[in-house]
Amino acid sequence: MNIPNTLTISRLAAIPMLMALLLLRFPGHDQAAAALFIVFSLTDTLDGQLARRRGTVSDLGRFLDPLADKLFVLSVLIVLVQEGLVAAWVVVVIFSRELIITILRSVGAGQGRVISAAPLGKTKTVTQMAAVTLLILQRPYPGLVPIAGIAVGIAVVFTLWSGLDYVWRFRDLIRPFDTSKVRLSPSGGAPDAAAPQELAGLLSGSGLTVSVAESMTGGMVGAMITGQPGSSVFFVGGVIAYSNDVKRGELGVAAELLDRVGAVSPEVAEAMAEGVRSRLGTNLAVAVTGIAGPAADGTTKPVGLTYIAVASQGHVVSREFRFEGDRTVIRHRAATAALRMLIAEARSVSRAGVKTA
Repeated sequence: MNIPNTLTISRLAAIPMLMALLLLRFPGHDQAAAALFIVFSLTDTLDGQLARRRGTVSDLGRFLDPLADKLFVLSVLIVLVQEGLVAAWVVVVIFSRELIITILRSVGAGQGRVISAAPLGKTKTVTQMAAVTLLILQRPYPGLVPIAGIAVGIAVVFTLWSGLDYVWRFRDLIRPFDTSKVRLSPSGGAPDAAAPQELAGLLSGSGLTVSVAESMTGGMVGAMITGQPGSSVFFVGGVIAYSNDVKRGELGVAAELLDRVGAVSPEVAEAMAEGVRSRLGTNLAVAVTGIAGPAADGTTKPVGLTYIAVASQGHVVSREFRFEGDRTVIRHRAATAALRMLIAEARSVSRAGVKTA
């Protein structure tokens, strides 16, 4: 447990003390509660700065930090509603926004994506904490009542604005799409051992065959498939198309397409999948192209950006992912995501009864 994560957990540990100070009655209890709230609110800024400065940013921290903010603020607001210091609808608005973002994060985690706090989300947190501080202090200092009301209004506006921003930026997570079922293994970035087993169980005896075209994963998808006993029944082979020359020469990806959209694009991923399926004569194919890092290979596209495409007879579809982590983690997550998409496509083909290439 590093220092930034410890600071984040301290906000959770402070919640019972803070609630007790608000509910008990003794001289200065509101002032003490406001001071405690301010002190632990400052840890929200401190933990992020320390993590970035020391290079200890972790998936746990990205997930835990916004969760601690939500619980810290909401628990105080619930007590303030009970004390008659704030309207209940304010808590409903804030809670609804946080619930939607939590669902988005859960869906993202299932697809190998960690949705960390955005700048607008941090602004929302600051406005909420300022409003809560004023709401606490308005009881001993009635002159703050109108200022607290204005602060609450501003906090509500930023709460709604940041919520809509998250939904828009990650709208791909909530649109209906069968091939988006991607799971991480318990170890985080390591390959999901269940995925190749599930694929083997699905394809064995089905009559369906599979091929792969890999760029950033460099053969990982094929290795995960062939790690299963009996995979020779359904796995035909693959092409590791790391360079554009191989993409053009072995997979038939058009040079014009590569020049126009670049190797890391949904169009190229789909062309790779269709190309390997056509050349190896398989029922199904999956292709992976992306940027594993640590550098972006001279492009403006971010590290972790990945496009995975699956192809079957008369059908090809691609999906964008933005994986986080080091080079190894990103490649492992991409390989697992590719298998999950391949599993979904195989199920769809099996249900349709298509078994000929």
